[in-house]
Amino acid sequence: MKTKFCLRLSTTVLLLGFVFLTGCVSKPLSSWNDSAPAKTALLGYMKSVTNKGSADYIPVEKRIAVFDFDGTLFLETDPTYFDWLLFEHRVLEDANFTPTEAQRTAANAAREGHFPKLDNNRERMVSEAYRGLTLEAFDAFIRQFMEKEQPGFTNLKRGDAYYKPMVEVVEYLVKNKFTVYVISGTDRLTVRPLTEKLHLPPRQVIGSDSTILASNQGDKDGLDYTFSKGDVLVLGGQNLVKDLQMNKTSAIAREIGEQPVLAFGNALSDASMLNYAILGNKYKALAFMLLCDDTQREYGNSEKAEKILRASQENNWIPVSMRDDWKTIYGEHVTKRADKHRPVK
Repeated sequence: MKTKFCLRLSTTVLLLGFVFLTGCVSKPLSSWNDSAPAKTALLGYMKSVTNKGSADYIPVEKRIAVFDFDGTLFLETDPTYFDWLLFEHRVLEDANFTPTEAQRTAANAAREGHFPKLDNNRERMVSEAYRGLTLEAFDAFIRQFMEKEQPGFTNLKRGDAYYKPMVEVVEYLVKNKFTVYVISGTDRLTVRPLTEKLHLPPRQVIGSDSTILASNQGDKDGLDYTFSKGDVLVLGGQNLVKDLQMNKTSAIAREIGEQPVLAFGNALSDASMLNYAILGNKYKALAFMLLCDDTQREYGNSEKAEKILRASQENNWIPVSMRDDWKTIYGEHVTKRADKHRPVK
């Protein structure tokens, strides 16, 4: 009897331990405040679209979610986009590169807080800064920069500057058999090493594009050249497309071929992508827009946040307040260092 009692007790303890542990592990979106309307909306949505008995059920192959990158998944405001800070590093600190006067002038102006617009001239300068690098060399250059400290924060490397609550969203979607794509205005080859931390394959990263050539191709058009022995792929230095606004929607149509049912962004340059997800969709669809309204833990912009909130209300996007909805942004061990931040002018 004593043996049976002990076995039963041990089994009960193990079961309770299993329930406790799995409950802790499986609780979704734990870095979000329970009062966050966006969290409530996403959890309710998931319950509805994954239930085969629900009228809102979405087949697994149609569960497609798209995310902007900078400012939606990843730090955008210390003091600007990762790809431009990488460009500054290339122009001003890389002894192996000789920049043009225009590149040097732009990089020095940015160090003073005068950042260029997201236009074709900016993209041209950035693309030209890496002309001739092999894809492997460019990848290594990015990874080296990722290991540098993020100057506006303590205990944070440049490559680790993910919004923890948004990483949880990606993990939650993948767990529920969504295919997650990153649709970025940054060059896709720059984003790919960064998104390894999201455990997304390179084919699910779509972004701006520059030319890629064979190393012995020279000035020949791609129609007139055959990749041959001795060739390696190199960056051609010519920007092809800036993946913002309608270009994001076009890229989704070309490269995914399916209308997404979830979309996440943070700026009006994401508006087309969010609207494409929710307008005329045969499946239940939601769009979420992050507000950069946290000025204590993050370098927020209250004016921009108010503008995006108004646009969200007008377009039926669900706003996400970084200030009010998240328990943490980068993790409790990361703190803001305002003395190291460069203002945007």
